[in-house]
Amino acid sequence: QVQLVQSGGGLVQAGDSLRLSCAASEPIHDIGEMDWFRGKDEQFVARFTWAAGDAFYAPSVKGRFTVFRDNDKNTVYLQMNDLKPEDTAIYYCAVRRDHSLSYDYRGQGTQVTVSS
Repeated sequence: QVQLVQSGGGLVQAGDSLRLSCAASEPIHDIGEMDWFRGKDEQFVARFTWAAGDAFYAPSVKGRFTVFRDNDKNTVYLQMNDLKPEDTAIYYCAVRRDHSLSYDYRGQGTQVTVSS
């Protein structure tokens, strides 16, 4: 059973940076995209499309957050710069494989807390 293991959350001050990681326990075939979202209402944060290598961002994080992957480590990262208190949330990663209508795998979530 594939697992997505997240790490990298923490408590920082406004303006600081954090890097979240989402590592697959084994290679996942036919990945369509990997998404990052946050909070109980699953607010979309960023998307990395696997084949094209394109990234998309929510307007609230565009220009501050960057999503990228490390193929050798089966890992996708979310680099978060210039963090704001409103970025405080539990962040989740999730993978949707090609031809799937919903997420196939989800990470366990990691807490990000930004103090003012």
